[in-house]
Amino acid sequence: MDVGLMVTSFGDVNLADIAVRAESQEYDAVWVGELWGESGVVQATEMACRTDEIGIGTAILNVYSRSPAVLAMTATSLERASDGRFTLGLGTSTAVAVEGLHGMSFDRPVRRAHETIELVREFTAGSGDPVDYEGELLEAANFPSVETDVPIYHAGLGPANRRVVGRLCDGWIPHNIPFSRLEDAFDEVATAARERDREPDEITIAPYVPSAVSDDPTEARETLRRHVAYYVGSGEGYRRAVATKFPDEADRIAEAWRNGEKSDAAGAVTDEMIADLGVAGTPAEARDQLRTLVAETGIDHPIVVVPEPASNEVTETTIDALAPERL
Repeated sequence: MDVGLMVTSFGDVNLADIAVRAESQEYDAVWVGELWGESGVVQATEMACRTDEIGIGTAILNVYSRSPAVLAMTATSLERASDGRFTLGLGTSTAVAVEGLHGMSFDRPVRRAHETIELVREFTAGSGDPVDYEGELLEAANFPSVETDVPIYHAGLGPANRRVVGRLCDGWIPHNIPFSRLEDAFDEVATAARERDREPDEITIAPYVPSAVSDDPTEARETLRRHVAYYVGSGEGYRRAVATKFPDEADRIAEAWRNGEKSDAAGAVTDEMIADLGVAGTPAEARDQLRTLVAETGIDHPIVVVPEPASNEVTETTIDALAPERL
């Protein structure tokens, strides 16, 4: 089974150490996010330099805080540093991050994603011809493209953003779309791909799979409850994604979170939601859940994500229990 791992530090173990460990446990790729604290690009570079064969990806870099040219240069550098193992994962992020942290307007996120990915494609096409691009939001002129064959994945959630995946991307990184709704959600991707004479089956489906594993299954499920509550409560796009299957529950969770009642928000996450949004339980239960998930959906590359609230012990147990060598 092809399985990726979103690298998560615990105790005194840093992300590059986790990447080395993941490679030894036969994970197919490690992915690094970026919000605040440290640069995901620098972390990905360190992981690339300390590993030999495992794939390296970003999940995700946002399309606002770096220009398309910088993203193209980043992809080119990481492709070289990793000896061809790099995947550029992009996304719009959220208004809270883009406006509150980067001081930029979260304006027309879908169009921004489309033009950024389109322009990165042109910058890395390797034709040597000058890139001339004039979009509604972005433009570039008179710089030659570089030759970099880097897959581009996009974390599109809503229908319009999923169409961006279908038109332009090699892979899709859905997050908080219930697994039982993935096939329906991918229809939008597939339709957009066919409109561009692209083959939908060639687009890799690589969702975040929030996972918590513990010998105490209650602890595992409670960790996942807090994770789901955080995302539903703090991001409208995530709330809408969850609401495709659980509309009433998503509204209750979001309202409780907005009112500062975080414990109540977590308590409103039902067992049915946990089963449709992640993997939680004992090592044996979690492995069975992940196997079943991949077997019954169109998922090509599940990305194991250990939730932020997880204890060091749960983090370590999850990474070990869901390693491909044990599946």
